[in-house]
Amino acid sequence: MSERSSALLKLYQSLIKQIQQEYQMDNTLTANDLFQSVAHGKQFLALKQGSDIKELALVEEFLKRDISAFLKQQNESSLASSPTMLAIENTLWHWLGEISDRSQVEWHELAQEFEHHGFYQVGDIVSQGQIICNQCGHGFNIEFPTTIPSCTECDCEQFSREPLEP
Repeated sequence: MSERSSALLKLYQSLIKQIQQEYQMDNTLTANDLFQSVAHGKQFLALKQGSDIKELALVEEFLKRDISAFLKQQNESSLASSPTMLAIENTLWHWLGEISDRSQVEWHELAQEFEHHGFYQVGDIVSQGQIICNQCGHGFNIEFPTTIPSCTECDCEQFSREPLEP
């Protein structure tokens, strides 16, 4: 790589770092906002002075592409833990449980009951049914495979499970 290419690459990398820092300070910025702030920045002006028109156009296209990719990545990571996505996920698990062959689920649950002798601990994985606290009698429904948390009423760690209804 030539010295000129290395210098252009370093300037470009500093522009990308600037974009990331600006977005971390204000995550409401759009791709256009980020591009405009970079276009008026010192590193971009230095790049502009040392480049011809074709190189500058290419750098601008790369910046637009990379800004869009960066924002898309940021939005995807925050979307996965959004309340809406969690609600959709829970609804899908519920629907899958409803349309599954109940007899297969019952046989599986029966095998688990034999393994656990009817008692479950915090951290055990159960798939469906109603879990009842052995200490206070508080119950909660399990719709999809999950680990059992401690009782929300008394912090007890031992539970039994009610049989599935047909």
